[in-house]
Amino acid sequence: MSQEIAVIGSPEFTTGFRLAGVREFETVSEANKDEQLDKAVSTVLGQDDVGIIVMHNDDLDYLSRSVRTDVETSIEPTLVTLGGSGGASGLRDQIKRAIGIDLMEDEA
Repeated sequence: MSQEIAVIGSPEFTTGFRLAGVREFETVSEANKDEQLDKAVSTVLGQDDVGIIVMHNDDLDYLSRSVRTDVETSIEPTLVTLGGSGGASGLRDQIKRAIGIDLMEDEA
């Protein structure tokens, strides 16, 4: 079972996680962000010890279609996005995809 958390994003985004003890990270600068994010995500997806990938929600817009599909359909590692316009429904969908059930189903 994979146990590492990897963080991908700008230096400002990754710094807090690094200070909290996350050892796996890929820092991406604003220059050529789309190419750098594709490469960083592909690299992390290929690591066997990573179980969770954390990214800023807005960075998903910079991924190519194929890499975005790979990361969104990946069960392990599971992508968790923070910030941006994802909101509570985005987090709900991420939890549902990660564990396979909707814990917050509407009661009838």
